[in-house]
Amino acid sequence: MGAADGKNKSVPSPPVLHVLTGPTAVGKTEWALRWAERHGAEIVSCDSLLFYRGMDLGTAKPTAAERARVPHHLIDVGPVTERMDIARYVALARAAVDGIRTRGRAVLVTGGSGFYLKAFFAPVADDVAVPVEVRAEVARLSLAAALERLRALNPGGLGALDTANPRRVIRALERCLASGRTLAELAAAFARQPGPFADCETRLTRLEREPAELERRIEARVAAMLRAGLVDEVRRLRGEGLAQNPSAAGAIGYREVLAMLEGQLEPGALAAEIAKNTRALVKKQRTWFRTQLPSHRVLVAEAVCDEAELFSGVSRRGVSLRRAPCGRGAQR
Repeated sequence: MGAADGKNKSVPSPPVLHVLTGPTAVGKTEWALRWAERHGAEIVSCDSLLFYRGMDLGTAKPTAAERARVPHHLIDVGPVTERMDIARYVALARAAVDGIRTRGRAVLVTGGSGFYLKAFFAPVADDVAVPVEVRAEVARLSLAAALERLRALNPGGLGALDTANPRRVIRALERCLASGRTLAELAAAFARQPGPFADCETRLTRLEREPAELERRIEARVAAMLRAGLVDEVRRLRGEGLAQNPSAAGAIGYREVLAMLEGQLEPGALAAEIAKNTRALVKKQRTWFRTQLPSHRVLVAEAVCDEAELFSGVSRRGVSLRRAPCGRGAQR
């Protein structure tokens, strides 16, 4: 009887994370709000720039009214001078997901920042802690000296490391020195570790748009940001120390306005420059989505007629593509 009882016991289903992604300006915000309202969900942001307080217009951050419709997490986490990294993001996202599940609500992750997005599907950071003294030691080295040291520690070669990228060379040397292992050993250990959300079932949908429509939306978005006061926003953030954080200061919309304020870009060329760089970002995002994400559903946003379609029939392995026009689509 005990054996029979054991066979009849159901295995608890893993918690489900719904993930909605897509390139900049595709319309993730409004579709995410509609789906979350309909399914009693809370939204976990996966946008690397929404962490920063005051970076509102240039990031198309959900407005106060939109955030009143649905609870949002990982938005306005810190000032523009405070850098965010993957380890901190994972810790904050994990805490947010656990809290949402405790409240008995659904979880919707939305955003298009690739490295942070990957955390929901795979390991993204190892457990190598680099002491301050190791960082200081490596910081004193030139790129050539760092490479020489790194090669000495890796007699089997450096694998696919981009040796022309100083940041990656420095990071690789720091990790080898701190761990006492080679890059190959570190990579093997990294591949064996579970991802931060390995206990969850992740259902992923990517929104896309036809090229001409996305181009139109990018132009409209840039114009709206500038009308709303993007230049004044950047001027204020510059006074708060924006330049101290290269990740924030280098963000599209912000770097172009900074260049204009410093006399490096004509005011009349500002909108066109932001739009050009946004198009380049979209191209990079699409390449990353195609090559780095697991199998997933792709929906052309113009074809989505109802928010229920976003994850209808989607599983961890599900892939589908819908292009039939619907005549309705989210504007943000």
